[in-house]
Order: sequence, then structure tokens, then C-alpha cells
Amino acid sequence: MTTNSDNTTTTESQETTSIKKTNGNSENGIKSWAEEDRPREKLLAKGKSALSDVELLAILLRSGTSKLTAVDVARQLLSKANNNLASLSKMSLSEITKIPGIGETKALTIIAALELGMRKRAQNIPVNKDVTSSRDAFELIYPHVADTNYEQFWVLFLNKANRKISIKCISEGGLDSTVVDPKRIYKIALELNAANIILCHNHPSGRLFPSDSDIRLTEKIKKSGEFLDIKVLDHLIVGDEKYYSFADEGKL
Repeated sequence: MTTNSDNTTTTESQETTSIKKTNGNSENGIKSWAEEDRPREKLLAKGKSALSDVELLAILLRSGTSKLTAVDVARQLLSKANNNLASLSKMSLSEITKIPGIGETKALTIIAALELGMRKRAQNIPVNKDVTSSRDAFELIYPHVADTNYEQFWVLFLNKANRKISIKCISEGGLDSTVVDPKRIYKIALELNAANIILCHNHPSGRLFPSDSDIRLTEKIKKSGEFLDIKVLDHLIVGDEKYYSFADEGKL
């Protein structure tokens, strides 16, 4: 954080000065906007679903700069993330604070809000959910891999009725690969008394199609399980809110 300390101090000072305006009417503060353009007032009047992503971010930011409103700053931030909240959730603290008008405090507020949203999504899934489709598996696994900028390999362990027993990370790698040991997968499967498993790994690039090594690894894990009577039901490749299913595509 040393390389960004000066910018952060300056930005936070601007934030504090804006907030402490005694008349509440700083040029670019939310209170000075036309009533229909105030995100907080719009939220109160019309409800949260009426607000755009930019407007919700502006509420978190609270204020802008001397030249930019909070909505302007929020728009710049979202644009930096290709107008995609999933991409925004992967941005680091240092990346977020490079946006003019966003210091450490505001950046941490955004990071915390995005994390709460992801946790809410995970908690909406029943603890012992039955997995009857690739979509079911995706919903269970996605919260674990959504915000990572490097490859991870996860396994969903199921009982004979295809009810979730556990989800475990088997390995972590770099930007475009990770090493997976089938022996470790089946050791855990035996310990959990799992009858079936679903494999999953993410592609940080967002590219969903399997590589040749993905296909070979899937086949290797599948064959290893046949000796133990543990079936590989699917292998998911996960990107931003999307996935590729080996089973759905007839590749398993």
C-alpha cells in the first residue's frame, strides 16, 4: 500500500471535507442534485430494484470529488470493471483506489458490500441440496470460485441420492492452470463415504471451453473412480456467472 499512500491520504481528505460541509450543499454532494437524481432518495421512494448498479454504488461512495458527483465516480469504477459486478468483485483494493474520488475507506466499503452479496447468495442454497442438474451444481460451487483471479479446482461430493455432502478445494494454481492429483480426490471421497462426485474448476479469463488438458484430466479422474465405484457425474468450467458442463455437452 506504500505506493498508493499519498493518493489515498489526499482522496480521504477530500471525502472528509465534503462530508463536513456545514450547509450540506457542496457542489457535487448528493444533497445538491436534482431530487430525481439522488440515489438515496430514489431508493426510499421507489425501492432498491429501481436503482441501477451505478446508483447503488454511488450510495456506497456517498460523495464524489470537486469535479465529479458520486454517480460519476461510480460510473468510472464500473466502467473499469467492464460494467460487470462479477469483474468488480475481483478488483483489488489498490485497483479500486486508482479511481479518482475513491480512497481506502470507500474502496473497503465496496469490497465489503460485494462480499456480503456473495455470502447471501451462498446462504440461500439449502444445506443438504439435492443435485439434479448442472445448474444445481453450478449454484452450489459458484460462490466459492466467483472472485478468484487464479485457477482453483473444486470437487462437490455427493451421496447415493446425489445430495451434497461437502464441497472442497483440491488445488490452487496460476492464471491459467492448476495441478490436480486424483488420489487426493478419492481419498477425500472415501473419507466422506461419497458415492458420486462433480468436478469443477474456474477459468479466470472467462473462456469457458475446455482445453485438451481439461479433457484428459477429466477422463483420468473418471477412470480412477471406476475402480472405487465412485462416479464422476460432471465437470464444470466456471466463468463470470456462466459455466460449461461436460455432461450437458456429451463430453463425459
